[in-house]
Amino acid sequence: MDDSKHQALDRYAPDTALTRLIRIPVRIVVLVVVLPVRMVWDLLSAAWHAFDRVLLRPLGRGLARLGDTLVLTPLAWLYANVLTPLGHGAAWLLDKVGQGVARLFTTLVVAPAVALWRYVLVPVARYGVVVPLVWLYGAVLTPVGRGAAWVFGKARQGAARFLGGLWQGIAWAFGLVGEGIAWAFGLMWQGIAWIFGLLWQGIAAIGRGLRTAVTWLVTTLLVTPASWLYRHILAPVGREIAAAAEVAWRIAGYLSRALGRGIAWLARHLIGVPVAWVYRTVGTPVGHFVRDALWAPARRAAAEAGRAARGALATARETVRQARRDAWRALAGGAGGTRSREPLGVPARTLGSTTTVPSAAQASETSLLGEKLVKQG
Repeated sequence: MDDSKHQALDRYAPDTALTRLIRIPVRIVVLVVVLPVRMVWDLLSAAWHAFDRVLLRPLGRGLARLGDTLVLTPLAWLYANVLTPLGHGAAWLLDKVGQGVARLFTTLVVAPAVALWRYVLVPVARYGVVVPLVWLYGAVLTPVGRGAAWVFGKARQGAARFLGGLWQGIAWAFGLVGEGIAWAFGLMWQGIAWIFGLLWQGIAAIGRGLRTAVTWLVTTLLVTPASWLYRHILAPVGREIAAAAEVAWRIAGYLSRALGRGIAWLARHLIGVPVAWVYRTVGTPVGHFVRDALWAPARRAAAEAGRAARGALATARETVRQARRDAWRALAGGAGGTRSREPLGVPARTLGSTTTVPSAAQASETSLLGEKLVKQG
């Protein structure tokens, strides 16, 4: 209680000459020490926030999406579409197997055991053991037990009376002897206690004197100087150092923020504004010119060239097909100026398309495939 009261009083104590003397130098020294630390702290804090905003958060979101796509979604699909049906099927199968095993066990074990217990063991135990034992207990053992209990009761009462009288006599004799011995020891103990009481009172008086002397010496030579040193020197110096550190931290924060705003203003006007001006006045017109004068015509020309190439390829394919048809008609033409149709077998490739039939066997395109040759007159 005394220490807390002294601390509360020291906290609101008025300024002294020592306090006013050390306040300004201490604050200057603490500001010089704290200012670099605060600036480094603010720089590291800004760098960490920028690193977290630019890299860590997008990386975390990307990893979360990647994990969800590659791990969680397949696992959820596997659980919902594979493991859950398998679990339901296994549960149904185990349930059916358990029911069958239970029925089999009931039929082969439980029912015979119940029948054996009910119709064999219970009647045998009841009429072969319990009924004879009950009759033996009621007709033979109960009368014999009652007679034996009466005899033992009478014997116990006689023995108790004899032993009670003997014990009373012995207790009376020992009581007389014990009273004499107790009276002698009581007188002896009173004398010893009186002697030790006098000795203890003397030792206690000497101890109280020594304690008073030691307490006075410790208080005078140690506690009072230490209390004065703490209250008048250490506490004011500590308060001033703490207050100086707090003020220096705030001032360093103001200076660090002002320096940061100045650097940001310089970076904006020396880098950001010129870059934005170059982008608006040079990059945007050049980009629009490249897009409108070069990229769009090149894209249209490429599209036209692609369409022309596709048309040429289609025309060439159609020309080849027509040439093949004409050659086939010339080779397999009919009599009387009529031309026979192409054979109806399974050729290697249909004549009306460029698709090759994978399952068809290669056939000759000049043979008639079993048809009769038409003689030309």
